[in-house]
Formats: sequence, C-alpha cells, structure tokens
Amino acid sequence: MVKPLVAILGRWQPCHLGHRAAIHALCDRFDHVLIGIGSSNIINYRNPFSLEETIEMLQLGLEGYDNFRLVPIPDSRDEIKWCSYVEEVFGDLDLLITANPYVRSLLDHRYQISHPAKFIPRENQIPVSGTIVRRKMAQGNGWEELLPAEISKYLIENQLDQRFRREFGLSNLALDTIVVE
Repeated sequence: MVKPLVAILGRWQPCHLGHRAAIHALCDRFDHVLIGIGSSNIINYRNPFSLEETIEMLQLGLEGYDNFRLVPIPDSRDEIKWCSYVEEVFGDLDLLITANPYVRSLLDHRYQISHPAKFIPRENQIPVSGTIVRRKMAQGNGWEELLPAEISKYLIENQLDQRFRREFGLSNLALDTIVVE
C-alpha cells in the first residue's frame, strides 16, 4: 500500500495552540508530514519572526515527533513562480492542507486541498489565529495562554515578545483602528 504524501502550509507567526493541534493531528495520522513555512523570506508586522525563530518554535511545538520535515517557502511577487517553487519543493502530494483561501486558489489546480480543521477532533479545536495572538502580544497581555507553554517560554526568554512590541506593536494595533471621515 502506498502511503499518502501530505503537506501543510502556514506562516506560523507565532506557532499557536491551533497550529499545534493541527500539526499534531497530521503527524498522528500520517507517516510523514511536510510543514511549509510560508513567507519565510519576509519580516514585517504579519511575519515578525525570522525563519530561524519560526523553525525553533515549530520544533518546540513538535517535540516528541520525528515524522515531519520543515520546508521554507519564500514569498514571490510572481504567482506563477511561487506556485512552481511550491510544486518543486513539495513534489507530488496526495493532499495539501492550508487555511489560507488565497493559497488554496493558487494551488487548487495542482493539489487536492483541505482545511486543517478537518483533521482536528472537535474537542481539540481551538478558536485562535495568528492575528489574534499578535494583537494581544502588541497589547502586552493575554497572548501567552494562546501558545503552547514551551513556545511562550521561548519567546519570553529570548525577549522576542518585547522586540515584537517595539518593532511591530503599533502596526498591529493600528489594524484595529477605524478611520471615520
């Protein structure tokens, strides 16, 4: 029997409880999981952590698992070039998992695509997003409980939460501002 080849693609900025639930569910279900780190070449208010920091967070969140491979997927302004790169590094897949509708629209001609929530038992689903975590981190409170403890500890010990607030906090808080003319 041929084993299914699966990949999940996300930005993991930062790797929160919902992300961990998804990748644990996939690693529990499949023999090997490719974990694409999208926007791996970009650092901005939506991608505040470097590729190396993101890899460290994912490895902390996947402690105890060894059936995965982390694959950086850099952004490109050229959609065709980006899709070709994804196809080159992922190769033939039985299933690509993403929660991003834009990524789905770019790759649905090439791969069967599913949403990560489909693989997480309802009782393990956690309503959280990277946007919510970054907003709470910008405010300076309540973000730690949205991340696995080991990842919160990593961010705090390396003062990455403070760097985030200093460099990108206002940009993230500005997303909540409504301009009325």
